[in-house]
Amino acid sequence: MRIERDSLGEVELTDDAVYGIHALRSLQNFPNSGEKIHPYLIKAFLQVKLAAAETNYKCGLLFKEKYTAIDEAINELLAETEACIKGNLDCIYEKVIVDPYQGGAGTSLNMNINEIIANTALKNMGKEFGNYSHVHPLDDVNMSQSTNDTFPTALRIASIYLLRELQDSFARLQNSLQKKEEEFRNVIKIGRTQYQDAVPITLGQEFGAYAQAISRDRWRLYNAEERLRSVNLGGTAVGNSIATSREYVLNVNGILKKITKLPVAKSEDLIDATQNLDVFVEVHGIVKAGATSIIKMCNDLRFMSSGPSGGIGEINLPPMQAGSSIMPGKVNPVILENAIQICELVKGNDVIISNLVSAGNLELNAFMPTIAHTFLKSISMLRDSNINLAVKCIEGISANVERCRENLINSTAIAASLITVFGYETIQELVKYAEVNKIPFVKALMKSKLLDENELLNLISKDLGIKIE
Repeated sequence: MRIERDSLGEVELTDDAVYGIHALRSLQNFPNSGEKIHPYLIKAFLQVKLAAAETNYKCGLLFKEKYTAIDEAINELLAETEACIKGNLDCIYEKVIVDPYQGGAGTSLNMNINEIIANTALKNMGKEFGNYSHVHPLDDVNMSQSTNDTFPTALRIASIYLLRELQDSFARLQNSLQKKEEEFRNVIKIGRTQYQDAVPITLGQEFGAYAQAISRDRWRLYNAEERLRSVNLGGTAVGNSIATSREYVLNVNGILKKITKLPVAKSEDLIDATQNLDVFVEVHGIVKAGATSIIKMCNDLRFMSSGPSGGIGEINLPPMQAGSSIMPGKVNPVILENAIQICELVKGNDVIISNLVSAGNLELNAFMPTIAHTFLKSISMLRDSNINLAVKCIEGISANVERCRENLINSTAIAASLITVFGYETIQELVKYAEVNKIPFVKALMKSKLLDENELLNLISKDLGIKIE
């Protein structure tokens, strides 16, 4: 066992603990939510520390031996974090132990990162963990920094990485929908408004509209990245760069840009960027908009696939698993249901983020940990859900062509296509006749001998500009 000390007293840690006293206090202070710090936030935090160390060295503030040890340690931890992101290794969470839902504006996470960098550097120097006279978590690793500029900067970097992946997931979903638009371009069916029969439409046109909505969400996300590029690194505690040098402030963000390969730049007003987090409300609102598009589409697909024998049954969803423990043969639209629930969580997170951003006080927002965690979680969940939706549902949908045609022919939806040929009054009388005699509109039409079924289908297809399959 080893003893570490802070202003509150002493704490005993195991000899092999890579974290230190501050991380352990955080672990003991806050309830365990069962969730972990997002790996992209860990990656971004390590990159921020790497940029700070290099800048401090180049400014003559950090001696070469310490800089070399810190640089090597951070790159080792970055490799572990990258492996975690790819799902190959999870040992970074033996080191980053703090809970995502923490008090202190993120100080716990910053301290935890400082400690694991210092102790990894000590290990590589052949020193014992906790022997901070050689590399200190605060004096050396945290030099020229504060939680209040490193955490917001790391969050912006992590958010850009994830937004790009979210854009890609929307692109995949859009592509899957566009393929179905082409596949179903000649499948005629009922178009519905307010759940009531309206006018003829093609299944391809419906999927094309979904693809267009997803494309619009993708474009919004692309533009949203620009909102996150201004960072407050160098602002230290409240944005006025106290306890650091002007040379550091002028150079650290350029080095961060080189390390991350992202177009980040120093905010024009570091104080504003430290205390105000409204950008995360704005960007998450765009993420939420994408979630609402997906909910609408998924509910439409559930409706069109309903039954299938006793309902609409116009499309067939790929069967994924048994749907009931008591109803043999029942198959539920589970992928669509999962996607809707994920999107509802995103909508709920939007309320949390908005409320906590507005709850910031004076020079700092103390609630950044939960803002960060819910923000990054929303993007990750929606990214994974989009890919799952595309691969396990959209790409396997088939059209029930005969049911689509049957539903159309037996409804008054075809009436609108006949108005230009026979006039509104004539068709209205036929609709009334069908309603009074409780017969399908098509039977009333056939009785009128205005045209036969083939002529009717040709007329509808001409109206829609398609060739009937």
